[in-house]
Amino acid sequence: MTILCVRFQLPPAHEAALPGLLGLLEEFTPVVEALPPDGALADLRGAERYFGRSAVELASVIRVRALALYGFDCVTGAGPGPMSARMALRTARPGVTCAVPEGEVREFLAGKPVVALPGVGTATARTLCEYGLDTLGRVAAAPLSTLQRLVGAKAGRELHEKANGIDRGRVVPNAVSRSLAAERPFERDELDPDRHRRALLAAAGELGARLRAVEKVCRTLTLTVRYADRSSTTRSRTLGEPTAHSAALTRTAYGLYEALGLQRARVRAIALRAEALGPAEQASHQLTFDPVDEKVRRIEEVADRVRAKFGPEAVKPGTLAA
Repeated sequence: MTILCVRFQLPPAHEAALPGLLGLLEEFTPVVEALPPDGALADLRGAERYFGRSAVELASVIRVRALALYGFDCVTGAGPGPMSARMALRTARPGVTCAVPEGEVREFLAGKPVVALPGVGTATARTLCEYGLDTLGRVAAAPLSTLQRLVGAKAGRELHEKANGIDRGRVVPNAVSRSLAAERPFERDELDPDRHRRALLAAAGELGARLRAVEKVCRTLTLTVRYADRSSTTRSRTLGEPTAHSAALTRTAYGLYEALGLQRARVRAIALRAEALGPAEQASHQLTFDPVDEKVRRIEEVADRVRAKFGPEAVKPGTLAA
């Protein structure tokens, strides 16, 4: 096992701590790939030889340092490749690293639903399930030609390889992307779609206000839904134009949520992340001649001035978007 996937239990309000936490990983290896808002991949191939410790032992050291220096716990998964490490992270818990030994990846994946595999979206999973390929074990046993007919030549080959434990991915060192996040946890696992949508409304309103406060616009919006079993689903969408308009962010967030097709899902938290940020002064705005939209934008301007004068709590995020 040479790859470690770490997710720090980092509240959105403390997301600025992520670069420092990544520095903990860089003390062991320079090959660290940031996975905003709260995670990272680390290639510990050289660290295992240098320190004479396994990836699991090094993960324990990283956890202790994160708690001691920053006060944040973390969960870790380890495997021979990035994909297996990400999959192992789903079943890990604080203090117990889930490790997948080399040569046992296929067995580890066999019983998991096909939608759990990174890169498999809702539409692909639905197609596979219609043909009885609802687990990765069944996908691994299916003929390559069958998968290619169902999902395409390239996607079918990649799916066949991953289900069989073949991981051609690698850790690519990078910097933390410039982004902002807003999360809305629920007091208890929430089944009501209306409450999910209200959480999205509030999160989008907060993101819009924060973007306008720093004079930024975003080009991409990412939705992460965390479930009661600690698993999560993440989807991203590129906006038609860079924006910090709360109503536009809310519409996109609703679209991402509805595309998931959740039915009776026990949701623990919903998070939105604005990515690909750029200066607001360089962004263009397509005129819509919609009086309602223009009115909302004017109200946003007034609300932003109120927040600047009396503080961010003067106007609750999400109360202005429709």
